[in-house]
Amino acid sequence: MESATESNKWVNTIDSKSPDAIAKAQRIIANNIYCTLSTCSVDGIPWASPVFFAYDDNLNIYWSSAIASNHSQNIYQNNGRLAVAIFNSSVLEGTGEGLYFYGTASELGPERTPQVMQLLLHRTGKQLIRTPEDYLNESPRRIYQFQPQSAWVTGDRLPVGSPNRLVDTKIQINVADLQLAFHNQN
Repeated sequence: MESATESNKWVNTIDSKSPDAIAKAQRIIANNIYCTLSTCSVDGIPWASPVFFAYDDNLNIYWSSAIASNHSQNIYQNNGRLAVAIFNSSVLEGTGEGLYFYGTASELGPERTPQVMQLLLHRTGKQLIRTPEDYLNESPRRIYQFQPQSAWVTGDRLPVGSPNRLVDTKIQINVADLQLAFHNQN
């Protein structure tokens, strides 16, 4: 375990089980309804997509998208590898907090589509008239599921050099610890 330094790319692993870091991650995911999906084509061309999302107690993240969209095609063609960032873009510079994930995504199977649709609809806070057929069979849209494998949350800003310049750090947190916190919350 080590504190955030230039040599470890400013990643703090000492606080990986800190209740404050876990609580911060929970707060970020609960208080934001959009995340940014970062995908890459097989040719190495990056693509970032903001999407409305819902999540479950296992920390799976769900969204709906067109099958033909760049990020959906990148998921199909790149073994589902994906990075996700969740943050509030309306705060002042230097005060932002982010939650970062790396993991895999896939198209949701038809047997789970109705259940996950309810998560998404509940998260909107609106009454929308949609059915599972809107995401199955011949529909051009699907629901996707992301399963995190690694997680980080924004850490302290550290002064570096002379004159001191602030550098953002991240705290690496264990996905299983974060999942347990969500299970205990409900």
